[in-house]
Amino acid sequence: MAPTVLLLSLLTFIVVLVGGVTTSPSLKKSVTTASYNLNYTQASSATGSGRARIKHRTTSAYGNISPTKVSRLSKTVKPTEATTRALKPTEGSTKPPRDTPFKPTPATRAPKRTTVKPFESTKGTTKTLKPTVKWTEVSTKCPPLGLESLKVKDSQIQASSYKRMGLGPHRGRLNIQSGVEDGDIYDGAWCAQYKDQNQWLQIDAKKLTRFTAVILQGRSSIWSLDYVETFKVQVSNDTIKWKPCMNGTEEAVFEGNKDSETPVLAILPKPAVAQYIRINPQTWFKNGTICLRAEMMGCELPGMPNTNLSFISHMEDLSLTYHGDHRSKENNLMKSVNEMCPDITHIYSIGKSYMGLKLYVMEISDNPGKHELGEPEFRYVAGMHGNEVLGRELLLNLMEYICHEYKRGNQRIVHLVKETRIHLLPSMNPDGYEMAYKKGSELVGWSRGRYSYEGIDMNHNFADLNTVMWDAIELETDKSKLINHYFPIPEYYTSEDAMVAPETRAVISWMQTIPFVLSANLHGGELVVTYPFDMTKDWAPKEHTPTPDESFFRWLATVYASTNHVMSNPDRRPCHNEDFLRYNNIINGANWHTVPGSMNDFSYLHTNCFEVTVELSCDKFPHASELPIEWENNKESLLVYMEQVHRGIKGVVKDKDTEAGIADAIIKVDDIDHHIRSAFDGDFWRLLNPGDYDITVTAEGYFPATQSCRVEYEHYPTICDFHLTKTPKQRLREILAKGGKIPKDLQLRLRQLRIRKLRRGEVYET
Repeated sequence: MAPTVLLLSLLTFIVVLVGGVTTSPSLKKSVTTASYNLNYTQASSATGSGRARIKHRTTSAYGNISPTKVSRLSKTVKPTEATTRALKPTEGSTKPPRDTPFKPTPATRAPKRTTVKPFESTKGTTKTLKPTVKWTEVSTKCPPLGLESLKVKDSQIQASSYKRMGLGPHRGRLNIQSGVEDGDIYDGAWCAQYKDQNQWLQIDAKKLTRFTAVILQGRSSIWSLDYVETFKVQVSNDTIKWKPCMNGTEEAVFEGNKDSETPVLAILPKPAVAQYIRINPQTWFKNGTICLRAEMMGCELPGMPNTNLSFISHMEDLSLTYHGDHRSKENNLMKSVNEMCPDITHIYSIGKSYMGLKLYVMEISDNPGKHELGEPEFRYVAGMHGNEVLGRELLLNLMEYICHEYKRGNQRIVHLVKETRIHLLPSMNPDGYEMAYKKGSELVGWSRGRYSYEGIDMNHNFADLNTVMWDAIELETDKSKLINHYFPIPEYYTSEDAMVAPETRAVISWMQTIPFVLSANLHGGELVVTYPFDMTKDWAPKEHTPTPDESFFRWLATVYASTNHVMSNPDRRPCHNEDFLRYNNIINGANWHTVPGSMNDFSYLHTNCFEVTVELSCDKFPHASELPIEWENNKESLLVYMEQVHRGIKGVVKDKDTEAGIADAIIKVDDIDHHIRSAFDGDFWRLLNPGDYDITVTAEGYFPATQSCRVEYEHYPTICDFHLTKTPKQRLREILAKGGKIPKDLQLRLRQLRIRKLRRGEVYET
C-alpha cells in the first residue's frame, strides 16, 4: 500500500477514535480553503508565570498568521455573463465588480462537499504551505461587519432554530460573555435546538457587501463545552436562493474551533458579493451541541454610501488608527505632539514594565515639568489590561486633539490647559498590549494580553487597604484614634517577595509623588462607569459598598456616562450579561462584582485622589475602522470629566507669621468621614458637590481653624485659604532647636498655660 494511503487511513482512524466528527459524512479528497486557527493557551498560575503562551505555528513577531490547514486552491470557475450581470453593485454600471460575484443557486442543487485539509503533493507526501497572509492585510482590506461592536442589530441576525431565548441568534456575537448561571437570558452563544447539518446562523448586511472572511468561536460558559468543528458558508441576495462558498467546482468545508474560546479565521477562497451570509455547521464537539459566536469580515461596495463617518468633523488632523507596536509608533506620536506643542507638553517615564518597556506619560500644562501652586493635578490611565486597547488610542488622540485645539485658540482647551496640570498614561501594561496587538483586533479573544507578562491582573494588584480599614473599625474601641484617609501600605506588600508587578509599583510611586486630585481608569468590554468602593466589606460576590463621598462619586460617574454618545442612547442593547441602562449606566463597583486591590480604592484610601473606572466599549479591541466613531463617542466625555477637577473648594494652608505653606495639614469636612491633606507647598483641593460646608484644618504644632465655604454650581472652585497659628509649645520647640532666646510674649503665654494646667491638676512639660 502506498505511504500516502497508509497515512490517510491512519489519520481517518484517529479522527474517528477521538470523536472529532459527530455527524460525519464520508471524507473525500479535499480541495483547499484557507482556514486559519490561532490558538493560544493560558498557563495557570500554579505552573509558573501564568502568562499566555503562543503555539509556534500561530503568529510571527509582527502578526503574521500561519495556516494550520492550508492547501493549494484548485482552478477557479469563470463567471458567466449572466452571473456578472445579475450582481452589478449599481444601476447602469458598465463594469462588473472586481471580485467574482455569484449566481444564486437553488438549494436543491447542492454541490459536492469536501473538507479542508493539507493538499497532497505529487510525491505522495502531505505538506502545509508557509504563511502568506497577515492579519493586518485581511483586516485593513475589509473590516468586521459589526457583530461584536453591536453595529449589526439583533434584528439582522436570524437562525434556523435555537434552544431558548438566552441562546438565540442575537447571542451569536464574537466574544459575547455569558452570565454566571446557564439558563438565563444572557447566555454565551447561539445554540441550535437540533443537532443536524441543516442548522444555520444568518446575518443580513442590509446592503450588497463584499464578504471576505468568517471568524468563529465556541460558546462562552463555565458549565458547558460547545463549539463547531467544521462549517460551510453560503451567501444570498434574497434568502431564498443560496450560493455555497466554492473552491473550483466543489463546495468548501472550513475548519472551525478546537476549543470554545480561541477565535478561528476562515478566509473565503474568493470574496463573495451579497447581502446575506450564512454559517452552516457540519460537525461539532462530540459531547456538546451546535453553538457558536461569530464575526464577518466584509467591505461596502464602491459607490455605496458610507454612513460611518458622515457626522465626523475635522478628523483629518488626528491619527485615528492603531499606533502599532508599543516601542515605536506610540512613542513617535507622543514625540510628534511634543514637537508641535513644546510649550505645553512634556514627556516623562514613571518606570518600566517587566519586559523593560518604559511607561511614558504625556504632561500637558502651560508650565510643564513642575507643580504650580493652586493648580490641580489630573490623570487618565489606560491599558491596565493590555487587550482593552480603546482607552490607549483615545488618550493618544486626546493629547493630539488638545495640542491642535490649543494652537487654534479654542478657549475651552486654552482654559483647561492653563488651569490644570494633565497627565496621560496611555499604556500601563505595554507587555500585555504587545501580546494582544500581535494577534489582531478580531483574533485576540477575550483574555489574551489582559495580564502582565508575569500573569498578574493589575486590577487586583494594588494594596488591599479596604480590609485594613474595616479591620481597624472592628477592633478599635476608641473611635477617636481611627483614621479615614492616607492609610499606610502594609509591610508585607512592600517586600521584594510580594507578588506586585513592576508596573503597579511604578504607578504607586507616581501617585505618591504628584498630588493628584482626580483620575479615571479606562477599561473596555462593557459600557458603564463604576465608582468606589470596588470591594465588598464581607467578601460577598457583590454588594453596594459606598464611600463617604458617595454623592460626589455618583456625580463624577454620571458626568461621563451622560455625555457619552453610546451610553446615553436609551435604545442601545446590553453588551454581554448586565443591563446597565437600568442604573443610568453607572454603578457602585462592588455592586457589580467585588474587586480586592483595585486602583480606584487604593487611590481613595492612600492619597487625596478620587478615581472612577470607565468601561468604554462592548468590544475590548475595536477594529481600526471603528476608532473615528469611538473618538466622537468619548471626546466630550473625556473633556467634561477633566473639568470636574475644578469642582469643590481649593486653597492654601499657610503659617500665619511666616506665610510659608504648611504640608500635610488635614482638611476635614463636617459630616463627611473622609479627610484629605495639603500638598508639600500647602495647597489643597477638596472635591465637593454644590452646597454649604464647614471646613476645619488641623496641622501638627498649630491651632485648628474652621470656616464656612460655599460651593457654587459654576465650573470653578471656591477659594478657602487658611492661616494657622503655631501653638506656644511648637514655637518653644523651634526656638530651642535653633538655640535662640525665648521672647517675653512667649514666656508670658507659657506661664499662663502652666498656671491654668496646675489649677486643673495637670503638669505642663516644656
